[in-house]
Amino acid sequence: MKIKEILEKKEITFSCEMFPPKPGADLQKFEETIRAIAELGPDFISVTYGAGGSTSKRTLEIATEIQNVYGVPALAHLTCVASSREEIASSLRRMKENGIENILALRGDIPQGMDFPLSQHYRYACELIEDIRSQGDFCIGAACYPEGHVECEHKSEDIGYLSHKVKCGCDFITTQMFFDNNVLYNFLYRIMRQDIRVPVVAGVMPVTNSRQIRRSCELSGTTLPPRFRAIADKFSDHPAAMKQAGIAYATEQIIDLISNGVTHIHLYTMNKPDIAAQIMDNLSAIIR
Repeated sequence: MKIKEILEKKEITFSCEMFPPKPGADLQKFEETIRAIAELGPDFISVTYGAGGSTSKRTLEIATEIQNVYGVPALAHLTCVASSREEIASSLRRMKENGIENILALRGDIPQGMDFPLSQHYRYACELIEDIRSQGDFCIGAACYPEGHVECEHKSEDIGYLSHKVKCGCDFITTQMFFDNNVLYNFLYRIMRQDIRVPVVAGVMPVTNSRQIRRSCELSGTTLPPRFRAIADKFSDHPAAMKQAGIAYATEQIIDLISNGVTHIHLYTMNKPDIAAQIMDNLSAIIR
């Protein structure tokens, strides 16, 4: 089923993201992770692509398993930074063969030391979106950045790029993580003024490791609000307490979003189904 149809039909949707295992990882444990997340009953599961396309084969395999074995619609990430147009066309053919019809089209992070763009490669995600649209009946999602893309100096310029992605054929947009809901509400107002009307899926990251999230925020340009910093400072040396506080913070964040009309929630699970399960249990009467 196409994700745009799910977003249109359901008032509240709850989806999850997972990433393929690294080389040498325990595959049996990873299979248990897939099953555990699928059994939570999300409206769809997205599968990331890995830096520079490093896990591209596994992305398709996992997305196919999620969809065909567990019956959950899969959203396969596809990045173009390290792939030629010919390689992308090959990936799209394999997706068609495996029944994958939902794609999150991304430029991807540029690997350190890489000359970008290479010949026969895409420069922007909008070029990838146009190509996907021309090569099959796919449902296409794109990324958006409530606080602006880290490479973009001005937010207005970033929203201009987002508007172009939509005009090129993307059906919905998914936000990067954010920890202050007012940041998202402001972003939604700004894109509405630019007549960007596709569904917005709000990406929420439950934080259970404060040191790790601080590093991620430095790289992505995401702001940690004072309330969250206080939690991280208080519990960073107590893993069990940090986990409990992170789950509570994400739960409160989602309740506030839904109360204010943001009804499509995407949980960045970090392959931790127990955390996703606790959040969904906290919201059991709200999202069902």
